[in-house]
Amino acid sequence: MHVLLVASAFNSLTQRVHAELRDHGHSVAVELALPHVSLADAVRRHRPDLVLAPMLTSAVPEEVWSAHTCLIVHPGPVGDRGPASLDWAVQERAPRWAVTVLQANGEMDAGDVWASVECALPQEGKSALYRGEIADAALEAVLLAVDRFASGSHVPAPQTAGRARPAMRQQDRRIDWATDGTERVLRMLRAADSRPGVRDELLGGTWFLHGGHPEDRLRGRPGELLATRAGAICRATADGAVWIPELRAHRAPGEPAAPKLPATLALGDRLPALPERPAPPGSDLRRRTWCDIGYREEGQAGFLSFSFPGGAMSTEHCRRLLDAYRAACARPTSVVVLGGGRDFFSNGIHLGVIEAAADPAEESWANINAMDDLVEAVLTTTDRLVVAALGGNAAAGGAMLALAADEVWCRSGAVLNPHYRLMGLYGSEYWTYTLPRRVGAATAERLTSEALPLSADAAQRLGLVDRTLDCPPGAFAGRAAALAARLATAPATASRIAVKKARREHDEAERPLAAYRAAELDLMRQTFFDADAPYHALRRAFVRKEAAVATPPHLTPRAAGRHTAARPGGVTGPDAHDGASGPAGC
Repeated sequence: MHVLLVASAFNSLTQRVHAELRDHGHSVAVELALPHVSLADAVRRHRPDLVLAPMLTSAVPEEVWSAHTCLIVHPGPVGDRGPASLDWAVQERAPRWAVTVLQANGEMDAGDVWASVECALPQEGKSALYRGEIADAALEAVLLAVDRFASGSHVPAPQTAGRARPAMRQQDRRIDWATDGTERVLRMLRAADSRPGVRDELLGGTWFLHGGHPEDRLRGRPGELLATRAGAICRATADGAVWIPELRAHRAPGEPAAPKLPATLALGDRLPALPERPAPPGSDLRRRTWCDIGYREEGQAGFLSFSFPGGAMSTEHCRRLLDAYRAACARPTSVVVLGGGRDFFSNGIHLGVIEAAADPAEESWANINAMDDLVEAVLTTTDRLVVAALGGNAAAGGAMLALAADEVWCRSGAVLNPHYRLMGLYGSEYWTYTLPRRVGAATAERLTSEALPLSADAAQRLGLVDRTLDCPPGAFAGRAAALAARLATAPATASRIAVKKARREHDEAERPLAAYRAAELDLMRQTFFDADAPYHALRRAFVRKEAAVATPPHLTPRAAGRHTAARPGGVTGPDAHDGASGPAGC
């Protein structure tokens, strides 16, 4: 079928639906629902067999749903209605939730039900749940609903009752630092992550707080700032303390939205002198505290975990991770695993920190060089095997960081965007060496130029991924650890390390890594230091959440093709008629 995705943004769930529908043989196009653009005209132009809305914050016009079957993906169980379903579920600590695919009609979220799938709702931030358990349930429900629609015989079930809940306002999210304990503070913060954040007063300013993690030992007067760690601040609650990694300044009248930044950077000179409390050793699993980089060992396998908000890696993030990587490689292990967390692996350089810098061009340059230093260290590790474990999505330089490893393991629900074009960048991170080595020159050119998001399965078929693990988000780390421990003791591992070393020496003699880096950075430098380069406007629009003025051409098909069977070999290829972009590249 030819499926038109209507969405308020081409976000992570919309990308995953796009990629997996293509994997199932459907032709897919995208239209952004914009306030000044006629959605009815857009639908008529596409002539779809089915309209599907994975993430829509506005109502479908009657002119559309009366003429086409329009399926809405609602992140809540049957009968739950309203625009903040998941926010309420997280804030109220619902143990289980669901995703329902229902047919659009004249009443919001009240249409006939085509499919509904339940899921667990662990105590995680809303955004991590949305990209994890909720996305998994959504894809199961979407594929079931699409198959039922394609059959032509399924009759959706009417809803007989419902509970409409209002949008969650900032007063519903308010934290009273004098009386609220850690558990309630965490619920408020997690339900607002990553948007809109919790509005709060701090050090004479108004901020939105993003992210929240418990601290088990530090204590102080409720509301007091106690310490810093890796850019985060620790703030006392009525019975403990929490770590807050990011802040966003309140938008002043007439000014653009501020970017989310590491908390200490956002506070700047307002921040009083506080002790920097380094994270405890990674082996101390008894601690209930926050850290963004950790290391532990199991036998001959070392595990270097990292988790940066939004997957963005600033210059400082890259340098700290490089130091940790070098320390890991000094240990007597035969396998090192990078990543392994449940959410983002990496999305490359930190566009927010760059935008906030006094000189964005210089910060862009420093950031890309720090990323390159990290990737070079991985590529030149020849005395052990390196595994990149992607529990969540990866894009741009973050995807290329993964490709520097010897093996890439990916959770089945992850989405990869191995391209930079949508941010107006050529890209670096040695991609001109690693990507063609994986998929061949022609496919590398196609992936980077057409900017198409890939499902984990499609990435494996193309050769970008070596192994996919079909498991819930919370189970990925354990599954990857077990496989790595087995790999570390496998009889063939020693010979693989020797072959790897010989190949690196051969490749270096053929063309040094320094040559790839120099060629890539020459083009990147030209872009960074050209004030008129599109990169600067694209970066600004991305981090300040500026509304799109139209659906970008790369999201719409050039021709309304209709496919009822998978493409040869089952490989999702970026065909011209239904190519689409991933997230803004970095």
